Amino acid sequence: MEASNYDIEGLDLSADRYTVEQNLIRNKYTALDDRGNTVLEGKQKTFKLKEEFPFVDADGEDVFTVKAQQIRDYEGQYVLTDARSGDDVVVLDHEYSLLEQVTGASWTIRDPETDAELAAITSRKFVGLFRTGLLGNVIPHRYEITDADGGHVGSISGHLSMKDRYDVEIDDASSVPRAPVVAAAMVIDAIEGH
Repeated sequence: MEASNYDIEGLDLSADRYTVEQNLIRNKYTALDDRGNTVLEGKQKTFKLKEEFPFVDADGEDVFTVKAQQIRDYEGQYVLTDARSGDDVVVLDHEYSLLEQVTGASWTIRDPETDAELAAITSRKFVGLFRTGLLGNVIPHRYEITDADGGHVGSISGHLSMKDRYDVEIDDASSVPRAPVVAAAMVIDAIEGH
């Protein structure tokens, strides 16, 4: 796989760790690098039939948008599109299951043209049971990022907090297109509405 096929113009996601914070009131996110510098900011567009999450860099320049392909559904596909080139970079594919709260949610990151699996992001089992009760986002969530063969790439770990805050850590991105996988890890939480 050619990494350049999956680049997001004007966005450098080469660090191994990012912290993502959600605004306490609404689906507005800020991603910080390990030095505390803003890398990305995004928020859910309101009053849209299809969910849409545009993201800008630290200078306020559009870098990518994640948009649902169907109107408000539990199972669906979201396309990550490069804002500058207009190219679809990856597809985030979520298959809903009634047992998702027990077995964990699973997202597949796919090539937009070939539908080939590039990576997966899967929540850890049983976490959903505790996160959907009265405590909501107080209970941290955890996901594992794997490559197409199931090899470990990194993790997403929530913090015990009233507002949603989590770390995206990449341990080995040699087998995946790094930028869209890191970007997807940052936006899946927004899509799931945590």
